[in-house]
Amino acid sequence: MDNNTSTGSSMPGSEASGKSILREIKKFLLELLDIHEDTDRDTTMEVVKRDISFKGHNAWILVFSIFVASIGLNVSSTAVVIGAMLISPLMGPIVGIGFSVAINDVDTLKRSLVNLGVMVGLSVLTAYLYFLVSPIKEATPELIARTYPTILDVLVAIFGGAALIIAKTKKGAIASVIMGVAIATALMPPLCTVGYGLAIRNWEFAGGALYLFSINSVFIALSTFVISKLLNFPLVKYANSRRRKNTARLASLIAILVMIPSIILFVNLLREQVFLSKTKEFVQNVIKYPGAEVVKYNQDYKSKVVDIYLIGKPVPSAEIELWASQLKEIPELKNTELEVHQGSDQSSEMAERLSSEVKAGILEDLYLNNQKLVEDKDARIRLLEQELLKYRTSGIPFETISKEAKINYKSLQELSYANNLVTNFSKIDTVPTFNVRWDNSLSSASRKNEMNKLRQWLEVRLALDTLSVLSLN
Repeated sequence: MDNNTSTGSSMPGSEASGKSILREIKKFLLELLDIHEDTDRDTTMEVVKRDISFKGHNAWILVFSIFVASIGLNVSSTAVVIGAMLISPLMGPIVGIGFSVAINDVDTLKRSLVNLGVMVGLSVLTAYLYFLVSPIKEATPELIARTYPTILDVLVAIFGGAALIIAKTKKGAIASVIMGVAIATALMPPLCTVGYGLAIRNWEFAGGALYLFSINSVFIALSTFVISKLLNFPLVKYANSRRRKNTARLASLIAILVMIPSIILFVNLLREQVFLSKTKEFVQNVIKYPGAEVVKYNQDYKSKVVDIYLIGKPVPSAEIELWASQLKEIPELKNTELEVHQGSDQSSEMAERLSSEVKAGILEDLYLNNQKLVEDKDARIRLLEQELLKYRTSGIPFETISKEAKINYKSLQELSYANNLVTNFSKIDTVPTFNVRWDNSLSSASRKNEMNKLRQWLEVRLALDTLSVLSLN
């Protein structure tokens, strides 16, 4: 009886202790993640509205930063592009759009949209003028990377925009976060790429880059809107109640119109990224056959087709059908068609593709893989040439001669050799010349005697009729 009683009485105590621990953990997490307490609402509203403004200094800063970014993209310098993004004032109006929608401030929203439009127009015009006069028209990797959005760009814009507005709302804004977001979201390079596309009349480049800029801007504004709502920023009050209601409805409508397409776009980009990732895994893990090798493969998300190019031993049709069935077993690729092109296929289509795409890919891979090997060999050749130069002085084995001379002439301190060009103005001769330095303790007579002996020895040793031996002291 006593044992049962003590056991029963200990259970409520354990439960109370467990609940207490959970409460402490919950309290700790709330304090850790709470951002309401340090939010400076009044200052944030002032800062956001101030950064929207685009005139004077901001206009010139934008123009010069666009020039810097365009130069960096033109020569494919990542460091220069990053530096340009640090000084760009593009972020202000985008944050202003999201913030003004969140607090129902129509006037600020109009001002943000106008300033953003002017910024975009001026940026594209500046980049267009630069690339129009630039002698380098080649599309660099930095430019190509800014022609179409990926799921990574969307995620960076979402989380970067959230980090940006949180940094702005904190008492004493965190400047390092603001600058970091400016780099991560990369709003300026796409606008420069739009200018590049217009300058070279490549509408696909210009359209894709503008699309990327629009996606980044929308998701930054959307993140600003969500965080501002979560932080309970006060709505702008209007004296006219009807205007207040209409403004609230307009803000809600804008938020819905932005959010729904954004969600659809996010899902589509996510599906495309999954498609590309799964097809890459499939090719690497499944497409294997003894004697055959994959030289190139293409994935087309829109047509749901994967083209694979093989060289080497022909793969039987049964094996290809097995690959196709394995491809359709992957849930994300069940509607995807597999097309295998082999080197033995002599059709005009295959020949054309091999000559244009596959050969180009092979040459590119060979160049990249062997570039380092070639550079290493060049460095070794230069080293060997330098070593050879020490021993090849117009047929004179200088190292051997210098060792023998030191053995024969103990007072010899220094020996050098060169071929001197000598002319009597009727012809030019090459005279082998040795310069020697003797021990200072050697008398003049002894030095003269040693010089004669050294000259005679060199003439016999090198079998030369004419040479010159000069004393340096």
